[in-house]
Amino acid sequence: MKPVPHPLSASLPRSGSARLGWLLFLVFALSAQAEEDVAFIDATESAGLDFRHVNGFSEKRHYIETMGPGCAFVDFDGDGFLDIYFVNGHPLEGDIAEEETNRLYRNKGNGTFTDVTRDSGIGDAGYGVGVTGGDIDNDGDVDIFVTNYGPNVLYRNEGDGRFIDITESAGVGDDRWGVGCSFLDYDSDGLLDLYVANYVDFSLDTPKENTVPYMPRGSREAGTRQVTGYPHPDNYQGSADLLYRNRGDGRFADVTHQAGVYNPEGKGMGMASGDYDNDGDVDIYVGNDLTPNFLYQNEGDGTFTDVALLAGVAYNEDGKMESSMGVDFGDYDGDGFLDLLVPNFQGEACTLYHNLGNGFFNNESVISGIGLPTRPFVGWGGGFLDYDHDGDLDIFIATGHVLDNVELFDSRTSYEQANFLFRNEGEDDRGKISFDDVSKEAGSGLAIEKASRGTAFGDYDNDGDVDVLVVNCNDTPTLLRNDGGNRSHWLQVKTEGEPSNRDGVGARIKVISGDWVQIREVKSGSSLYSQSDSRVDFGLGSKVTVERMEIRWPSGRIDTLVNLPADQSLTIREGTGLVEGD
Repeated sequence: MKPVPHPLSASLPRSGSARLGWLLFLVFALSAQAEEDVAFIDATESAGLDFRHVNGFSEKRHYIETMGPGCAFVDFDGDGFLDIYFVNGHPLEGDIAEEETNRLYRNKGNGTFTDVTRDSGIGDAGYGVGVTGGDIDNDGDVDIFVTNYGPNVLYRNEGDGRFIDITESAGVGDDRWGVGCSFLDYDSDGLLDLYVANYVDFSLDTPKENTVPYMPRGSREAGTRQVTGYPHPDNYQGSADLLYRNRGDGRFADVTHQAGVYNPEGKGMGMASGDYDNDGDVDIYVGNDLTPNFLYQNEGDGTFTDVALLAGVAYNEDGKMESSMGVDFGDYDGDGFLDLLVPNFQGEACTLYHNLGNGFFNNESVISGIGLPTRPFVGWGGGFLDYDHDGDLDIFIATGHVLDNVELFDSRTSYEQANFLFRNEGEDDRGKISFDDVSKEAGSGLAIEKASRGTAFGDYDNDGDVDVLVVNCNDTPTLLRNDGGNRSHWLQVKTEGEPSNRDGVGARIKVISGDWVQIREVKSGSSLYSQSDSRVDFGLGSKVTVERMEIRWPSGRIDTLVNLPADQSLTIREGTGLVEGD
């Protein structure tokens, strides 16, 4: 990048002491400018996103009202621009208005969106929680799956802007409280399967007595008033997750038991899939709410084994269960092994599990610098992203309390909270990766305080850097536009599989420039209840060329490309290479 003279340099004094003073001022000015090179700006209103989440709040304080929604960045019409799907709730009693359904916004390609829910037929009226997208029939367009409190829904993309509800014929309409979900090809047969995390056994008809509240009733601030809070998850029994195998004929088979992932004790929230042990098949991690987390190791024969306890990712470093929320895989230290990020409840801190590469993980939340800042807050959605394109993965965490009246219980916190952005600073003098909290210096959008929940990452304006979409409970969303992340060099990769699944979900991409090596995997659902951009983003810093790129497809095939210029978005087809015209 060609250096640009700072405007202050033109008026720099020529005399001694004055010049020294100006030089010091210039140093500080340039430092401030460097810190502000990347700024996240709230673009929600200017983008035309008029969605508002409805949680159905009532004086009855139904437990489900606290959870909030997910969201998705998906290119449903195949025009190369990311569209947005919002999951919505509704009043738990009474009629449902049209604006209280799920909503689909089409990206117009100019930084703005238009609501196409009615024409697309995808405005599900269930009490929505999570969403994931994937090409389940390998026809070249993205299909949408939604988890609900009540029957889940699968929409098939017809390729003409419309979706068809195929839930019944596909056999995926489970009516429990579904939350996190993800498409994955666990058996490597070229068809996307589906994992659904379920939360707890809860019913409006038989509400559980609030015998275990989140906070004690009443407080000094509340005086003698009886303040009603929401119940604690310990009031409810867990609910087993689901694994569906794609049969290839439009139907899915429930293989939960035979695959070894049935566990009725779990209280699933977020989940993600990735090849954590580098053996060529996809594994599954599920964050559970105050029950041990699951790490399902793929045995390569259609079955899984839960190795979370042995691997060190079932509990925190003190051997305690945590209120795990969002989940994401990512190689933040560049050693070629996928690490884990798990936001948690107030008092627990966000957990960063470092993959040691030998089947074990080490909890490095505190030593990395993300533990102490996040401990007073309730973390929800979150994930790895290279927001400044310097070549290493940074961390974003969405926060917001469960209790809308928490100030009456605990004056140290609040319901609405600002989100976190941590910049990866590389190795410190201990040889450990450290992160710096840059939330207050990375743009006005990060100063917004809301009760945030699901989070998705993607380049919605196609300017070469990663933007962030956050949905907020009973509120409008926050679209954080990244201004400046494209000042460093970058590369975006879209994968097309054949015979692997068409989306290339599970493909591992290795980028090599000199002695600098990065790995990323093509993801489906992750974070909390959400779907991010399926294109894989690489920050390249000052490097203008990728010397070598290796793609290991789910089929096992390895494709190699060389000498790829930076600052472009590529489509790579399995066995063919670059797609012409991209």
